[in-house]
Amino acid sequence: MAYIQLITFVCFELDIRLTFVILGAPFDTAASYRSGARFGPEAIRRTSALLRPANVFHHIRPVDYLNGVDGGDIMIIPGNTKSSHLNITEHVKAWAEKGTVPIVLGGDHSVSLPELRAISAVHGPLSLIHFDAHGDTWDEYWGEKYTHGTPFRRAIEEGLIDPYRSIQIGMRGTVYHPDDIEEARTLGLQVITADEVREIGLPETMQQVCQRVGQSKVFLTFDIDFLDPVYAPGTGTPEIAGFSSTEAQYMLRKLAGLQFVGFDLVEVLPALDPSEVTALTAATVVFEFLSLLAVAKRDGGQQ
Repeated sequence: MAYIQLITFVCFELDIRLTFVILGAPFDTAASYRSGARFGPEAIRRTSALLRPANVFHHIRPVDYLNGVDGGDIMIIPGNTKSSHLNITEHVKAWAEKGTVPIVLGGDHSVSLPELRAISAVHGPLSLIHFDAHGDTWDEYWGEKYTHGTPFRRAIEEGLIDPYRSIQIGMRGTVYHPDDIEEARTLGLQVITADEVREIGLPETMQQVCQRVGQSKVFLTFDIDFLDPVYAPGTGTPEIAGFSSTEAQYMLRKLAGLQFVGFDLVEVLPALDPSEVTALTAATVVFEFLSLLAVAKRDGGQQ
């Protein structure tokens, strides 16, 4: 990735601690509608060549504070969710055990579950910040327990996240039952729907996010369909009435100071992204992830 290529690549043999690793999880077997998100990691990496090294908002160049590598793609077995998820868990855990913050490029949203298994095995139950149009807390999808619509229900059941220190932002669109959002709340999650975000405003929304997670260790997951399809057409399950890229960037930048131990960016589908605006937005979101890590290091926080 361009924002990785700007950093001097280091090897474990040099005994230099890596702050972060970029990993691809090119898996879309668990998608419910459109396939093709397996090609998301490649598209994001390629389009990131447009990015420059400095973040003006935070007045920082992440390369001045972070050591990182692109660790390549994790081996995926198309059609086999169980084995693919196991590979993701083992791979991400190996990096997390070295004190490195994994940043995973999906793939469909089911990949968050094995990531959470890996990172929570190292850090204990995590707080979750979840940007998405969909809650992904259904118990099953067409009778299947492990799909891109179920990862956070499974994560709560497995004790990977603390729902009472976790929050979902941006839910909207049609659902299977009128109580779907309320059901997520009964699991302990705080949910701020898209309509509620607009009622209370972006500053209040982000204040609630930061208060909810506090100083716990945080995993941030960003589904590109959080954005309106006008801004991110290349995704498998688009929902109208979403957020602009400007609004998303604002929200991410307000998360400075939190203790992040993992990130992912999922559901980019390049075949439906002819202008590559979705991939570019995704690459820029990942750059914001790196900026958050750099700010934490600069200001004497984590890492």
